[in-house]
Amino acid sequence: MNNKNNNMASTGERPQLVDIGVNFHSAQLAAITSPLLARAKAAGVAQILATGTSLASSRLALDLARANPGVVFATAGVHPHDAKSCDARTFHELVELWKRPEVVAVGECGLDYNRNFSTPQAQRAAFEQQLSMAVETRKPLFLHCRDAFADFHDMLAPVVAAGARGVVHCFTGNRAEAEAFLEMGVDIGITGWVTDLQRGQALREAVPAMPLDRLHLETDAPYLFPKNTGARRGHNEPANLPWVAASVAELMQRDVEDIIRACSANTRRMFGLPDA
Repeated sequence: MNNKNNNMASTGERPQLVDIGVNFHSAQLAAITSPLLARAKAAGVAQILATGTSLASSRLALDLARANPGVVFATAGVHPHDAKSCDARTFHELVELWKRPEVVAVGECGLDYNRNFSTPQAQRAAFEQQLSMAVETRKPLFLHCRDAFADFHDMLAPVVAAGARGVVHCFTGNRAEAEAFLEMGVDIGITGWVTDLQRGQALREAVPAMPLDRLHLETDAPYLFPKNTGARRGHNEPANLPWVAASVAELMQRDVEDIIRACSANTRRMFGLPDA
């Protein structure tokens, strides 16, 4: 981080960050929750959403939120990769999880046609169920879209028109796709993809045109280690979120304090989080 960013890191003046996506259940992070949370706090990350991508990981996310009140919050849902395992029992159990106040979002849910670990038909069926529950529970959606823009947009648009809201998490698309989502009424989550000068070029070109009051910051840890750290890459973690904020600030030509303050406020408003 350059200019003012370095000064804030040393003086502790930076406003508090919120990380909207951490896969605590992943093999890389599952055994190191306590040090991860300690390092996150030291880096100015005050609140974190633990991502649920299956029934099992959603339960783990809830347990983690209950063990760390006010700091960790849970999402509950079925990722498109796991859609093939989403049967009636799974959905019934998820309904019970969505009743919990610590569960602040429906998802991670959506469509992923990149590798099709579940068939597109199974993905659409699981997504449709979760979209309906977002309307019923009035909890925001934590959304996933990869190589499936047209179907994803067509399924999501009427649900948003019916009152659903949410964040397209880990957005890696181009400006036209971002504008379509924003016009529809959903927000955008920015990860370390924005620091990748090669793969992330389309996103980097899109970010300056995005309204600041519609953006959220996330690591998607343990994935997408920010490339602007200058450090050797390993598993990503919430403590690296300031580097994502720094990249967004550079692209938007804004002070990083403004970026952090706005994005954290957006996230707390969207997911109903208390002030840190």
